[in-house]
Amino acid sequence: MAKRSPSKSSQSSTADIGFEEKLWQSADKLRSNMDAAEYKHVVLGLIFLKYISDRFDDVRNRLLDQVAEGADPEDPDEYRALGAFWVPEDARWAHLQANAKQTTIGRLVDDAMVAIEKDNPRLKGVLPKDYARPALDKHRLGELIDLIGTIGLGTQEQQSKDVLGRVYEYFLSKFASAEGKRGGQFYTPSSIVRLLVEMLAPYKGRIYDPCCGSGGMFVQSEKFVEAHGGRLGDISIYGQESNSTTRRLAMMNLAIRGIDADLGTEHADTFRHDMHPDLKADYVIANPPFNDSDWFRNPDDVRWQYGIPPKGNANFAWVQHFVHHLAPNGKAGFVLANGSMSSNQSGEGEIRKALVQAGLVDCMVALPGQLFYSTQIPVCLWFLRKGEKVKGRKGEVLFLDARKMGTMASRVHRELTDADIRKIADTYHAWESGDKTYEDIPGFCASADLATIEKHGYVLTPGRYVGAEEVADDDEPFDEKMKRLTATLYRQLKESAHLEQEIKNNLKGLGYGQEEAE
Repeated sequence: MAKRSPSKSSQSSTADIGFEEKLWQSADKLRSNMDAAEYKHVVLGLIFLKYISDRFDDVRNRLLDQVAEGADPEDPDEYRALGAFWVPEDARWAHLQANAKQTTIGRLVDDAMVAIEKDNPRLKGVLPKDYARPALDKHRLGELIDLIGTIGLGTQEQQSKDVLGRVYEYFLSKFASAEGKRGGQFYTPSSIVRLLVEMLAPYKGRIYDPCCGSGGMFVQSEKFVEAHGGRLGDISIYGQESNSTTRRLAMMNLAIRGIDADLGTEHADTFRHDMHPDLKADYVIANPPFNDSDWFRNPDDVRWQYGIPPKGNANFAWVQHFVHHLAPNGKAGFVLANGSMSSNQSGEGEIRKALVQAGLVDCMVALPGQLFYSTQIPVCLWFLRKGEKVKGRKGEVLFLDARKMGTMASRVHRELTDADIRKIADTYHAWESGDKTYEDIPGFCASADLATIEKHGYVLTPGRYVGAEEVADDDEPFDEKMKRLTATLYRQLKESAHLEQEIKNNLKGLGYGQEEAE
């Protein structure tokens, strides 16, 4: 009879809130002098391997219990039918952890990755396979394997708690922070992704991200559908990524969550080689590179319907690429640098004007600073819509100023809270639906018509439209308020004069100002 794999249920106690941070701190200690960009693939590759091995063991145990009913624990198709990858014996975590202290552990991990790809064509070319390289300390690699071995990832209980998702997303965010500017190539902070998804509400249809990084937009879209009682099969996912290692991260991130996605046949630059030229998406959701000056431009490109974007900045190339790929009633939500809302350089203002006049711009959101690990550039969210708006919203754009929102998660990083996301998304949905409960709130939101936007020179900065926040009336009589303010000012002037004299006396005591007195 086949041997039952060891149960991982005893490890599920590690899934307490905050365990991700402890795990990260331990893993980061093992990094030593290795660059975060390199170490990222070492760690995430092992987490992937641990997950699919745990998932395999969980399914195997269930099949062993069903042998009398005809189940075959040695048939790879049985595992695939239950949404698990087939893991060959020498690639299973138990085998690797048993050999973690051996000097050959790097080669054993590489062999495991090769064997898994061979038996699971969907993973071909995706998994990292350079653990045997001399530069990777094998003693530290063994310690990392032991550390990751302390968390259970693949049982039904652990999946219901999304232990894997929490660990994977947490590590992605920490690597982005450690890498600094380069981290932005593969990771968009989760609070921004959640806000985009909550506002777009992608319940059903085709979702597209032409600069998908590690796939966070897709993961959050699936979570949204699931959280709102929809079926995951109701959405189909398309994407593209120009960086080969980041594309592999995305494929691993999607594979461990069981998400099917078409990311094209290879990594490729969206402007040079559009992997989905005929796609018309119901939703476009993206975080393109900010103010990219090193991009390929073909002046005759069919995508430039609203003006040729400048060579020195790809912002409006991305915007028009999104528009090009929208279905007749499609919606797009994406991140751009704040300059995109007001720049008039090299024809950008004319492109923005054409987009507004075409009725494509639906909503603009100004975000607070310090949301990104990768840049201090202030950013905003654009929302575009093809097709007719509801009655009463035709020719209007909603402006939301969220610059005062968010809370500091660390000394240098801010996050939008659940309440922030809900307030912004609810305001947008009330407005777009024509709900009579929507009303302009000074300092936060305003709906502006084309005539108003034209008066502002087609600048789309929300602060120009929402005005100043109203200060609550304290009912203090005007003459009493003036007396109080005058008394306060007089007191401050006296204190200032007293302080100035004190400073002069101190300087004189130090010998300064004697020449002037003489």
